[in-house]
Amino acid sequence: MEGAGASSEALCYAEYARAATSAGRGQTELDRGLARSMIAVGLGVATVAFAGRYAFHLWKPLEQAITETAKKVSASSLSSYYKGGFEQKMSRREASLILGVSPSAGKAKIRTAHRKIMILNHPDKG
Repeated sequence: MEGAGASSEALCYAEYARAATSAGRGQTELDRGLARSMIAVGLGVATVAFAGRYAFHLWKPLEQAITETAKKVSASSLSSYYKGGFEQKMSRREASLILGVSPSAGKAKIRTAHRKIMILNHPDKG
């Protein structure tokens, strides 16, 4: 009986020892995976930082060229609305510019454009 009891204790110890080493391996793999993730995040942050630094140094010479180009482009060419000075009596040309239609547009097109502008500028909107 002593031999059977000793072998069962040895068997229990062997199972415990095997479980402990396999758990240790799992923890080691987990630690390695975490370390790889941290290294990857660090390299990503460093890459973004160097790219930002490069863009900042590149931006300084381009800033002046962009500013000059922006001054050349007039604000009126970017807008689709007529901003010009109004005449004493509105002409057909001026009315067509305000509505955004051609001077020879038909009644239906003029009414549609007028309705659209009236709805956009109505005081109850917004």
